[in-house]
Amino acid sequence: MDIRERLQQFAEKDDRIGAIGLFGTLIAYAVTLWAAIAFSGLWWVCIPAMLLNGCTAVRLYVLQHDCGHASLFRARRHNDWAGEILSLFTFAPYAAMRHNHNLHHSHLGNLDHRDTGEIHTMTLREWQEAGIWTRLTYRLYRNPFILIPAGSLFTYFIRYRWPKNTGRIGARAVMLHNMAVAAFMGFLYIAGGWQAILIWFLASFFGGMIGVFMVYLQHNFEDTYWDRRPGLDPRLAALQGSSALDLGWVMDLISANIAYHDIHHFNARIPHYALRRCHQAIRDEYGLRVIRWPEALRSFTLKLWDEEQERLVPFPSAPERRAAPVG
Repeated sequence: MDIRERLQQFAEKDDRIGAIGLFGTLIAYAVTLWAAIAFSGLWWVCIPAMLLNGCTAVRLYVLQHDCGHASLFRARRHNDWAGEILSLFTFAPYAAMRHNHNLHHSHLGNLDHRDTGEIHTMTLREWQEAGIWTRLTYRLYRNPFILIPAGSLFTYFIRYRWPKNTGRIGARAVMLHNMAVAAFMGFLYIAGGWQAILIWFLASFFGGMIGVFMVYLQHNFEDTYWDRRPGLDPRLAALQGSSALDLGWVMDLISANIAYHDIHHFNARIPHYALRRCHQAIRDEYGLRVIRWPEALRSFTLKLWDEEQERLVPFPSAPERRAAPVG
Protein backbone atom coordinates (compact mmCIF):
# COMPACT_ATOMS: atom_id res chain seq x y z
CA MET A 1 0.00 0.00 0.00
CA ASP A 2 1.25 3.48 -0.85
CA ILE A 3 2.30 5.47 2.22
CA ARG A 4 -0.19 8.19 1.37
CA GLU A 5 -3.07 5.73 1.64
CA ARG A 6 -1.57 4.20 4.79
CA LEU A 7 -1.32 7.57 6.53
CA GLN A 8 -4.86 8.46 5.56
CA GLN A 9 -6.05 5.67 7.87
CA PHE A 10 -4.84 7.75 10.84
CA ALA A 11 -6.32 11.08 9.70
CA GLU A 12 -9.78 10.54 11.24
CA LYS A 13 -10.60 13.24 13.80
CA ASP A 14 -12.31 12.43 17.10
CA ASP A 15 -14.00 15.48 18.63
CA ARG A 16 -14.14 13.85 22.07
CA ILE A 17 -10.38 13.25 22.18
CA GLY A 18 -9.75 16.71 20.79
CA ALA A 19 -11.96 18.33 23.43
CA ILE A 20 -10.41 16.34 26.27
CA GLY A 21 -6.93 17.29 25.09
CA LEU A 22 -7.88 20.95 24.70
CA PHE A 23 -9.78 21.51 27.94
CA GLY A 24 -7.55 19.17 29.94
CA THR A 25 -4.45 21.13 28.91
CA LEU A 26 -6.16 24.49 29.55
CA ILE A 27 -7.09 23.32 33.06
CA ALA A 28 -3.52 22.12 33.67
CA TYR A 29 -2.21 25.49 32.46
CA ALA A 30 -4.55 27.42 34.78
CA VAL A 31 -3.87 25.21 37.82
CA THR A 32 -0.08 25.30 37.47
CA LEU A 33 -0.04 29.06 36.92
CA TRP A 34 -2.30 29.58 39.95
CA ALA A 35 -0.13 27.29 42.09
CA ALA A 36 3.05 29.12 41.09
CA ILE A 37 1.52 32.50 41.97
CA ALA A 38 -0.35 31.41 45.10
CA PHE A 39 2.70 29.63 46.56
CA SER A 40 5.35 32.04 45.30
CA GLY A 41 6.90 32.12 48.76
CA LEU A 42 7.53 28.35 48.71
CA TRP A 43 10.20 27.77 46.08
CA TRP A 44 9.76 23.99 46.22
CA VAL A 45 6.15 24.49 45.06
CA CYS A 46 6.53 27.60 42.90
CA ILE A 47 9.43 26.46 40.72
CA PRO A 48 8.01 23.01 39.80
CA ALA A 49 4.64 24.66 39.11
CA MET A 50 6.33 27.19 36.82
CA LEU A 51 8.16 24.46 34.92
CA LEU A 52 4.95 22.46 34.52
CA ASN A 53 3.15 25.60 33.36
CA GLY A 54 5.79 26.12 30.69
CA CYS A 55 5.29 22.52 29.54
CA THR A 56 1.52 22.98 29.29
CA ALA A 57 2.12 26.15 27.24
CA VAL A 58 4.08 24.05 24.74
CA ARG A 59 1.15 21.64 24.45
CA LEU A 60 -1.26 24.52 23.92
CA TYR A 61 0.90 25.83 21.08
CA VAL A 62 0.86 22.43 19.36
CA LEU A 63 -2.93 22.25 19.78
CA GLN A 64 -3.23 25.69 18.17
CA HIS A 65 -0.97 24.43 15.40
CA ASP A 66 -3.38 21.49 14.94
CA CYS A 67 -6.25 23.96 14.67
CA GLY A 68 -4.40 25.76 11.88
CA HIS A 69 -4.34 22.50 9.94
CA ALA A 70 -8.01 21.80 10.80
CA SER A 71 -6.89 18.58 12.44
CA LEU A 72 -7.99 18.99 16.07
CA PHE A 73 -11.74 18.87 15.40
CA ARG A 74 -13.83 17.72 12.45
CA ALA A 75 -15.42 21.09 11.70
CA ARG A 76 -13.25 23.93 10.42
CA ARG A 77 -15.14 26.50 12.49
CA HIS A 78 -14.46 24.57 15.70
CA ASN A 79 -10.76 24.50 14.88
CA ASP A 80 -10.78 28.23 14.19
CA TRP A 81 -12.66 29.04 17.42
CA ALA A 82 -10.23 26.95 19.44
CA GLY A 83 -7.24 28.46 17.63
CA GLU A 84 -8.36 32.00 18.46
CA ILE A 85 -8.89 31.11 22.14
CA LEU A 86 -5.51 29.40 22.38
CA SER A 87 -3.74 32.41 20.92
CA LEU A 88 -4.23 34.16 24.27
CA PHE A 89 -1.96 31.62 25.95
CA THR A 90 0.49 30.95 23.10
CA PHE A 91 0.92 34.69 22.25
CA ALA A 92 0.68 33.69 18.56
CA PRO A 93 -2.04 35.56 16.59
CA TYR A 94 -3.99 32.70 15.08
CA ALA A 95 -4.60 33.81 11.48
CA ALA A 96 -1.03 35.04 10.96
CA MET A 97 0.42 31.91 12.59
CA ARG A 98 -1.71 29.67 10.37
CA HIS A 99 -0.77 31.53 7.18
CA ASN A 100 2.97 31.61 7.89
CA HIS A 101 3.07 27.99 8.98
CA ASN A 102 1.27 26.88 5.83
CA LEU A 103 3.93 28.71 3.80
CA HIS A 104 6.52 26.69 5.69
CA HIS A 105 4.76 23.48 4.64
CA SER A 106 4.52 24.66 1.03
CA HIS A 107 8.22 25.50 0.70
CA LEU A 108 9.76 22.85 2.95
CA GLY A 109 13.25 21.86 1.78
CA ASN A 110 13.38 24.58 -0.90
CA LEU A 111 16.75 26.34 -0.79
CA ASP A 112 15.25 29.25 -2.72
CA HIS A 113 12.55 29.83 -0.07
CA ARG A 114 14.41 29.51 3.21
CA ASP A 115 12.61 32.61 4.47
CA THR A 116 9.58 30.43 5.23
CA GLY A 117 11.50 28.21 7.66
CA GLU A 118 11.64 28.71 11.40
CA ILE A 119 15.46 28.30 11.67
CA HIS A 120 17.64 29.88 8.99
CA THR A 121 20.29 27.64 7.41
CA MET A 122 23.19 28.85 5.25
CA THR A 123 24.79 26.63 2.63
CA LEU A 124 28.49 25.79 2.85
CA ARG A 125 29.11 27.77 -0.34
CA GLU A 126 27.36 30.83 1.07
CA TRP A 127 29.50 30.52 4.20
CA GLN A 128 32.70 30.35 2.16
CA GLU A 129 31.70 33.46 0.22
CA ALA A 130 30.46 35.41 3.28
CA GLY A 131 32.31 38.25 4.94
CA ILE A 132 33.54 38.25 8.51
CA TRP A 133 30.48 40.09 9.88
CA THR A 134 28.02 37.68 8.26
CA ARG A 135 29.99 34.72 9.57
CA LEU A 136 30.13 36.15 13.08
CA THR A 137 26.41 36.90 13.27
CA TYR A 138 25.53 33.48 11.85
CA ARG A 139 27.87 31.75 14.34
CA LEU A 140 26.13 33.55 17.18
CA TYR A 141 22.71 32.81 15.73
CA ARG A 142 23.37 29.06 15.44
CA ASN A 143 24.93 28.78 18.90
CA PRO A 144 22.31 26.79 20.88
CA PHE A 145 23.11 28.72 24.07
CA ILE A 146 22.07 31.87 22.23
CA LEU A 147 19.55 30.48 19.75
CA ILE A 148 17.33 28.74 22.31
CA PRO A 149 16.92 31.46 24.97
CA ALA A 150 17.11 34.41 22.56
CA GLY A 151 14.79 32.61 20.14
CA SER A 152 12.25 32.10 22.90
CA LEU A 153 12.41 35.73 23.99
CA PHE A 154 12.34 37.20 20.49
CA THR A 155 9.80 34.91 18.84
CA TYR A 156 7.09 34.60 21.47
CA PHE A 157 7.34 37.96 23.24
CA ILE A 158 8.46 40.32 20.46
CA ARG A 159 8.03 38.94 16.94
CA TYR A 160 4.53 37.59 17.53
CA ARG A 161 3.31 41.05 18.49
CA TRP A 162 3.56 41.84 14.76
CA PRO A 163 4.30 38.62 12.81
CA LYS A 164 5.54 38.62 9.23
CA ASN A 165 2.77 39.00 6.63
CA THR A 166 0.55 40.77 9.17
CA GLY A 167 -0.25 43.48 6.65
CA ARG A 168 -1.50 40.89 4.17
CA ILE A 169 -3.37 38.66 6.63
CA GLY A 170 -5.05 41.30 8.77
CA ALA A 171 -3.53 43.90 11.06
CA ARG A 172 -6.81 44.33 12.93
CA ALA A 173 -6.79 40.73 14.16
CA VAL A 174 -3.21 41.07 15.38
CA MET A 175 -3.97 44.31 17.23
CA LEU A 176 -7.03 42.75 18.87
CA HIS A 177 -4.90 39.78 19.86
CA ASN A 178 -2.30 42.06 21.44
CA MET A 179 -5.04 43.87 23.34
CA ALA A 180 -6.30 40.54 24.66
CA VAL A 181 -2.78 39.59 25.80
CA ALA A 182 -2.46 42.98 27.53
CA ALA A 183 -5.80 42.40 29.26
CA PHE A 184 -4.56 39.00 30.44
CA MET A 185 -1.44 40.69 31.84
CA GLY A 186 -3.73 43.18 33.61
CA PHE A 187 -5.69 40.32 35.15
CA LEU A 188 -2.48 38.73 36.42
CA TYR A 189 -1.39 42.06 37.90
CA ILE A 190 -4.68 42.44 39.73
CA ALA A 191 -4.41 38.86 40.98
CA GLY A 192 -0.82 38.96 42.18
CA GLY A 193 0.94 42.18 41.24
CA TRP A 194 4.22 42.36 39.34
CA GLN A 195 5.32 39.11 40.95
CA ALA A 196 2.51 37.26 39.17
CA ILE A 197 3.55 38.74 35.83
CA LEU A 198 7.18 37.78 36.47
CA ILE A 199 6.16 34.21 37.29
CA TRP A 200 4.07 34.04 34.12
CA PHE A 201 6.94 35.46 32.07
CA LEU A 202 9.55 33.02 33.43
CA ALA A 203 7.26 30.03 32.95
CA SER A 204 6.41 31.14 29.42
CA PHE A 205 10.07 31.80 28.65
CA PHE A 206 10.91 28.25 29.74
CA GLY A 207 8.11 26.87 27.55
CA GLY A 208 9.39 28.95 24.65
CA MET A 209 12.86 27.44 25.02
CA ILE A 210 11.37 23.94 24.78
CA GLY A 211 9.55 25.12 21.66
CA VAL A 212 12.71 26.46 20.00
CA PHE A 213 14.58 23.27 20.95
CA MET A 214 11.91 21.16 19.23
CA VAL A 215 11.60 23.44 16.19
CA TYR A 216 15.37 23.26 15.61
CA LEU A 217 15.42 19.48 15.70
CA GLN A 218 12.45 19.13 13.36
CA HIS A 219 14.53 20.01 10.28
CA ASN A 220 18.15 20.35 11.41
CA PHE A 221 19.88 16.98 11.46
CA GLU A 222 22.66 15.42 9.40
CA ASP A 223 20.79 13.69 6.58
CA THR A 224 17.93 16.13 6.26
CA TYR A 225 16.80 17.30 2.81
CA TRP A 226 17.30 20.54 0.86
CA ASP A 227 17.16 21.09 -2.89
CA ARG A 228 16.18 23.59 -5.56
CA ARG A 229 13.44 23.42 -8.13
CA PRO A 230 12.86 21.71 -10.48
CA GLY A 231 14.70 18.86 -8.74
CA LEU A 232 12.95 19.40 -5.40
CA ASP A 233 10.91 16.33 -4.39
CA PRO A 234 8.08 17.28 -1.96
CA ARG A 235 7.78 13.66 -0.81
CA LEU A 236 11.46 13.54 0.18
CA ALA A 237 11.22 17.01 1.70
CA ALA A 238 8.45 15.76 3.99
CA LEU A 239 9.76 12.33 4.94
CA GLN A 240 13.52 12.91 4.80
CA GLY A 241 13.65 16.63 5.48
CA SER A 242 11.61 16.33 8.68
CA SER A 243 12.69 14.36 11.72
CA ALA A 244 10.98 11.74 13.86
CA LEU A 245 12.20 12.38 17.40
CA ASP A 246 11.72 9.55 19.85
CA LEU A 247 12.77 11.33 23.04
CA GLY A 248 10.57 9.39 25.42
CA TRP A 249 6.93 9.55 26.42
CA VAL A 250 7.42 12.59 28.67
CA MET A 251 8.61 14.69 25.72
CA ASP A 252 5.83 13.24 23.60
CA LEU A 253 3.32 14.33 26.24
CA ILE A 254 4.78 17.82 26.52
CA SER A 255 5.03 18.34 22.75
CA ALA A 256 1.73 16.61 21.92
CA ASN A 257 3.58 14.19 19.61
CA ILE A 258 4.63 16.90 17.14
CA ALA A 259 8.13 15.38 17.37
CA TYR A 260 6.96 12.79 14.82
CA HIS A 261 7.30 15.51 12.28
CA ASP A 262 7.96 13.54 9.11
CA ILE A 263 4.49 12.06 8.87
CA HIS A 264 3.00 15.37 10.00
CA HIS A 265 4.56 17.10 6.98
CA PHE A 266 3.45 14.31 4.68
CA ASN A 267 -0.13 14.49 5.95
CA ALA A 268 -0.87 17.53 8.11
CA ARG A 269 -4.46 16.38 8.67
CA ILE A 270 -3.38 13.62 11.07
CA PRO A 271 -4.31 14.90 14.56
CA HIS A 272 -1.62 15.13 17.20
CA TYR A 273 -3.11 12.31 19.24
CA ALA A 274 -2.58 9.89 16.33
CA LEU A 275 0.96 10.87 15.29
CA ARG A 276 2.90 8.68 17.74
CA ARG A 277 0.66 5.67 17.19
CA CYS A 278 0.87 6.15 13.42
CA HIS A 279 4.66 6.39 13.38
CA GLN A 280 5.13 3.32 15.55
CA ALA A 281 2.75 1.35 13.34
CA ILE A 282 4.42 2.14 10.00
CA ARG A 283 8.08 3.00 10.71
CA ASP A 284 9.38 -0.50 10.01
CA GLU A 285 6.99 -1.02 7.11
CA TYR A 286 8.28 2.05 5.25
CA GLY A 287 11.77 2.34 6.72
CA LEU A 288 11.17 5.59 8.57
CA ARG A 289 14.19 6.52 10.69
CA VAL A 290 14.03 7.73 14.27
CA ILE A 291 16.31 10.19 16.05
CA ARG A 292 16.94 9.66 19.75
CA TRP A 293 18.69 11.80 22.36
CA PRO A 294 22.37 11.25 21.37
CA GLU A 295 21.79 12.16 17.73
CA ALA A 296 19.39 14.93 18.67
CA LEU A 297 22.01 16.66 20.82
CA ARG A 298 24.69 16.11 18.16
CA SER A 299 22.47 17.89 15.65
CA PHE A 300 23.20 21.17 17.41
CA THR A 301 26.80 20.92 16.17
CA LEU A 302 25.62 20.91 12.53
CA LYS A 303 25.37 24.38 11.01
CA LEU A 304 25.64 24.45 7.20
CA TRP A 305 24.02 22.62 4.30
CA ASP A 306 26.64 21.06 2.02
CA GLU A 307 24.98 20.92 -1.42
CA GLU A 308 27.62 18.54 -2.81
CA GLN A 309 27.48 15.98 -0.01
CA GLU A 310 23.75 16.62 0.55
CA ARG A 311 23.99 16.71 4.31
CA LEU A 312 24.19 19.16 7.16
CA VAL A 313 27.76 19.74 8.33
CA PRO A 314 29.58 21.62 11.13
CA PHE A 315 31.44 24.85 10.55
CA PRO A 316 34.77 24.27 8.74
CA SER A 317 37.47 23.53 11.32
CA ALA A 318 40.01 25.89 9.73
CA PRO A 319 39.90 28.94 7.45
CA GLU A 320 39.75 28.07 3.77
CA ARG A 321 43.04 28.67 1.98
CA ARG A 322 42.98 30.25 -1.42
CA ALA A 323 45.22 28.70 -4.06
CA ALA A 324 48.36 30.74 -4.77
CA PRO A 325 48.53 32.29 -8.25
CA VAL A 326 50.73 30.43 -10.74
CA GLY A 327 53.68 32.23 -12.40
